Amino acid sequence: MSDRGVLTVISGFSGAGKGTVVKQLLQEYDYGLSISATTRSPREGEQDGREYFFKTKEEFEKMIREHQLIEYAQYVGNYYGTPKEYVVQQLEQGKDVILEIEMQGALRVREILPEVNLIFLTPPTVDELERRLVSRGTETAEVIRERMARAKEESAYMKEYDYVVINDDLDECVENVHQLIRSLHYKREQQEGFIQKIKQEFEKR
Repeated sequence: MSDRGVLTVISGFSGAGKGTVVKQLLQEYDYGLSISATTRSPREGEQDGREYFFKTKEEFEKMIREHQLIEYAQYVGNYYGTPKEYVVQQLEQGKDVILEIEMQGALRVREILPEVNLIFLTPPTVDELERRLVSRGTETAEVIRERMARAKEESAYMKEYDYVVINDDLDECVENVHQLIRSLHYKREQQEGFIQKIKQEFEKR
């Protein structure tokens, strides 16, 4: 496999289970996770620097001005963004990095880092998506309606992704995503160094 790490973005509808999938991937395998910055308030049990870097609006906008983010977007009234320096360092050290970000941000990452691989997670049905949102018990009925309306709009982005993985069974989904990321090391773009090495060896013969 190539020495450089693989950069993967995992996105999906709110309620698709992407946070749970990413958490299990990090527990079971040696991935790097780029922690996003956000202006939303912490949920119960969340800690600054673990789930997110929680910023004020003023702090976040300073990061934007100073080009400290690979991407950023607004979602349901809050900023979300990906710090750039950490991601690049991890990739250069050979670490596979997972970004868990929404769709607009994913497409912006591709503009800056074309080698990124985009994975879209989705429940098997729209009814199941709504059921998961309701069962979380963290949002009002009005917010759930907003999230379902947003998901309908976001479904148009699915065709922009490289891979679509259905999250029906959690363990199966985690294993499928892991194997998919492993296979990305063998893409030609990841093997440019090895290709040059073989070419040079032939030239010396």
